[in-house]
Amino acid sequence: MVEIDSVGGRESYHRPTFSRSVRLFRAFLKEQTDPNYFYRILADDSVSQLGAYAPLKGATVLDVGGGPGYFAEAFRAAGAVYLGLDPDVGELSARGEPDPGMIRASGTALPVRSRSVNVCYSSNVLEHVDDPWLMLSEMVRVTRPGGIVFMSYTPWFSPWGGHETAPWHFLGGHFARRRYEKKMGKPPKNKFGTSLFAVSVGSVRKWAYRCADADVVETFPRYHPWWAKWIAHVPVVREFASWNFVVVLRRRA
Repeated sequence: MVEIDSVGGRESYHRPTFSRSVRLFRAFLKEQTDPNYFYRILADDSVSQLGAYAPLKGATVLDVGGGPGYFAEAFRAAGAVYLGLDPDVGELSARGEPDPGMIRASGTALPVRSRSVNVCYSSNVLEHVDDPWLMLSEMVRVTRPGGIVFMSYTPWFSPWGGHETAPWHFLGGHFARRRYEKKMGKPPKNKFGTSLFAVSVGSVRKWAYRCADADVVETFPRYHPWWAKWIAHVPVVREFASWNFVVVLRRRA
């Protein structure tokens, strides 16, 4: 695979290393206490990863669930024309004034005309949508023929599937939600059945391979080194071992 360097525009071979995985995991440990630190590192890494599938300089990128704008900065640094959306006002204004490239809208009803963007991107949103298949269909719809849909999410049976209620989600989402509220004295930000849903790796892969309007380019665990991509192809194992799962699609003509 070829990766477009987000700073200099140079091409290099994209091969996720073990050291990259360690760096991302260490950053993830600060996700709750220092979100600025974690999400800036994640955004830069994501843009680099996406550059292996599509040239970003001059490309129109739609970010479904862009939140407070961490990804906006990284995509613009790579030369992309960025548009992001998020339905949550709190997320849009988490760092103060919303980024000028962000709009309030739902991922299941994208206010974008069909076949109009080069890249449709989403990071850690699918598990928060009550109809993930509609969101995926919308992402494909707005992408131009030959364009890329890049979507990653946290599978329900992964160690972080319950988000802040993990690992108790393995005993049931409602149980984990009640336990968190009892222990912390407040409900979790990600409420199972309301803003957090059980989305498996197998179900998303099945949808992707049956999609009539796009071809599967690749599926893989997002944070793992290159030699661990085999995990995506092993039923059951991939549900627990993926941590975060990626599906890359190319829109058909």
